[in-house]
Amino acid sequence: QAMLVESGGGLVQAGGSLRLSCAASGDTFRNTLVGWFRQAPGNKREFVAAITSGSGISYYADSVQGRFTISFTGAMDTVVLQMNALKPEDTAVYYCAVARGVAYSRHVNDFRSWGQGTQVTVSS
Repeated sequence: QAMLVESGGGLVQAGGSLRLSCAASGDTFRNTLVGWFRQAPGNKREFVAAITSGSGISYYADSVQGRFTISFTGAMDTVVLQMNALKPEDTAVYYCAVARGVAYSRHVNDFRSWGQGTQVTVSS
């Protein structure tokens, strides 16, 4: 089972961009669904985006559609979340996770492996 390591978080002004990476240490993302979630203080963990490694089909929460892009690197060992036009409400800890299966899901309980998270802070 791969260990997931997120990186790329930080502080950015509203309207700016950040690029988050999720590396599968010792493994690759093959035949699986990989998702990004976020959790702001006092809120539940919520779905942001997901991508299937077989088809490369991506899925997005309505709140980030058109601003965020999820993709794999060529080696299939890293998932990238490119975040543009950031808003203060995007502020949260962002987590990547691997699903139990390959079917699309946005439910936290359908994901079995989680990284430790990376903080994203967007100032107004």
